[in-house]
Amino acid sequence: MKKFFVIIGLICVISGPSFAGGENPVLQGSLSVADVQAYKEDNLWGLKDKDGNVVVKPEFVKLIRVGNTSWIVQKKEKFGLIDSNGNYLLKPKYRHVERIIGKFVKFGNDNDFAVYDETGKAVLPPEYTSIDLLFGGMFLTYKDYKYGVSDFNGKVLIDNVCDDIYMPKPNIMRVKYLGDWYEIEQVAAETLTLPADVEHIRENKDFKVTNILTDTGVISGYSVLTFSDYLIKVFSSISPAHEATIDDLMLSRGADTVSIFMRLGWIPKYPYTFIKKYYANIRNPGNGPLSDIRTDLKKQMNK
Repeated sequence: MKKFFVIIGLICVISGPSFAGGENPVLQGSLSVADVQAYKEDNLWGLKDKDGNVVVKPEFVKLIRVGNTSWIVQKKEKFGLIDSNGNYLLKPKYRHVERIIGKFVKFGNDNDFAVYDETGKAVLPPEYTSIDLLFGGMFLTYKDYKYGVSDFNGKVLIDNVCDDIYMPKPNIMRVKYLGDWYEIEQVAAETLTLPADVEHIRENKDFKVTNILTDTGVISGYSVLTFSDYLIKVFSSISPAHEATIDDLMLSRGADTVSIFMRLGWIPKYPYTFIKKYYANIRNPGNGPLSDIRTDLKKQMNK
């Protein structure tokens, strides 16, 4: 029972104010995306105003609109962010980019993923291995093999202390902490919104928190196997490693997967990237293929 209240306390720990700061502020009087239009010259993209005057010279492989003021740009193999006047908000130094719900941008290389708004200000700081979108206006963050949750304003709702987090339904979140699973269900709404008050989430007509004692099924992406099949489970991590490799080499390259696939330039990079991702999956202490062994051993030693 004590452990149950510990996890509930961790779930509701609220960190300090949201991280903010981009590389350059948006200049006063900047043009909006409605004031310019993209044009192509010699297979490179630039921007012109409504009168046909060149605002941004054609020097980018890609231009992708973000919000009402900015553009994701690709220069050679790197991605950055500019405003509609051509001022850099984030210089092209990232290998991966993803536009999120039209108004946020996720940039990163390996362990420095961050989310920025259209002005180049960081909503989430550049310190995560991965960041994904969750139901209810939340981000799932991952660093140092631990998961956490932040909202769209950058406020940390769950610190990065959990072994796994996923949402089977918009109003349900399942959290794995110290080898045990807990389910948070918002029963009075269709979408989960985590409260700041520990007392409210623990016992409340709107929320139900349950310690899950039964098998939750396929959660972390590995096969559901018998207790003795850990060798097979290790090999099953090939699939998550493959998916992570494809994401690294192809799917996070500016929403142009087909052309990247057809160029075949990603193939020589595949073996090295796959080995790196596979090793990371094997080492994962929280939800990797060997995590159950570690958890059971710790429980046996603590008895």
